[in-house]
This record gives sequence, C-alpha cells and structure tokens, in this order.
Amino acid sequence: MKTYGQYCPIARGSEIFAERWTPLIVRNLMLGCHSFSEIHAGLPGISRTLLTQRLRTLGRAGVVETRPTANGRGSLYYLTPQGQDLHDVVHALGTWGARWLELAPPDLDAGVALWSMCRLMERDRLPERPVLIRFEIPDDARKRLWVLVQRPEPEVCRRPPALDEDLVVTASSEWLVKWHMGRISLREARRRGFVTVEGPASVVRALESWGGLSTYADVPSVGAAR
Repeated sequence: MKTYGQYCPIARGSEIFAERWTPLIVRNLMLGCHSFSEIHAGLPGISRTLLTQRLRTLGRAGVVETRPTANGRGSLYYLTPQGQDLHDVVHALGTWGARWLELAPPDLDAGVALWSMCRLMERDRLPERPVLIRFEIPDDARKRLWVLVQRPEPEVCRRPPALDEDLVVTASSEWLVKWHMGRISLREARRRGFVTVEGPASVVRALESWGGLSTYADVPSVGAAR
C-alpha cells in the first residue's frame, strides 16, 4: 500500500479508506452482505481478483475479519469494531454525494438500483409468500430483470425463477434510479407515465409498503436544483 508519508490522521485514514472500491465494499458490509458473492453482487465492474485483494488489505488493516461458514466451505466477512467505526464516515460521504452531486447517465445502473432496493426492504413487512416482479428496462443491455421478494432475503435474478409473475414494472434506468433515490415517489412516477406497473392493485400497494428507498432519500438535492 502506498502511503502519503504524513502523520496527519486524514492522510493515514485515506490510505486505507479512500482506495478505489474500498468505500463500496465497506458500504456493502454495512448493508448486511457477508459472503464473497453477496459483496460482489453489489459491485458490478470489479473483478473477483481485485475484490479478494481489497478484502485482504482491509483484513490486514484491522477493518474486516473473516469467519468460517457453517459448512466450513469459504469464509464470511464482517466489520470489526474498528470497521464499524467507519459508519459515520460512510454516512457523511453518502449524504454529501446525495446533496451536491447530480445524477449522470453513466451512473444510472438499473441493476444496482434493484440490488440496493432488495438490501434495504424492511424485512418485517415482507410478504409471507414469495412475490415475483419482472422489471422491463428498455435502455438497459439486459432489458429485463426479476426481483424475488421473499423472506428472509429478497434478491435480484437475471433469469426468471420458476414462479408465476405477480407484477410487471416498466421503466427506464433513469426513473428506476430516481424512484430508489427518493427523487420521485412510485405513485407520482406512475401518474406522470415514467413508470408503469401491471398487476393486482393489492400487490402494487404492497410494493409501495415494503420500503427499499435509498438511505439518503430524505436528503435535499442541491445539485439537481442548480
């Protein structure tokens, strides 16, 4: 690891935390991702090799610890007390970004938005039976993704599970992201024709009640207003 060669706590902290991908790895751990696959799923664009390297670096720095899985195959990753102490740093960075940075086309990843929605859904409000939602995303290379809302963990699927679809949601990546970011409510997006939802009204109402909005949905966006 390259260092700044300064005793300044900002410099020393940045050497560990400000390396590319590291803040997002810490974010995913804070969202409850513990297996390598769970962490990797929220980081499209990073290679498995680089993720392995970053986790090892965080382990050597005392930020992350590994624990064996129940079956002894592979490892699980958890933040140490030192790593958990980064919560306020991560939250402050996210709040600053939500407040001051405008959404740009290269950042509008529908898959990431749906993955984040799944991680943030309120577990005690999830349905007793699995609910399958197909997302039609015309501007996304994948064109369609599925979200399986189930207990204990909702998940994004690239291929349709062997279940009947309960809802079909059609939206561009832009409006999926804006809905997730709290820039527009699902009800308003539907009213204005940015998002369409097909399916039973009771399931549509349930979708709105499951949560899943960004942690920073309540942060006023100064950047978007400029």
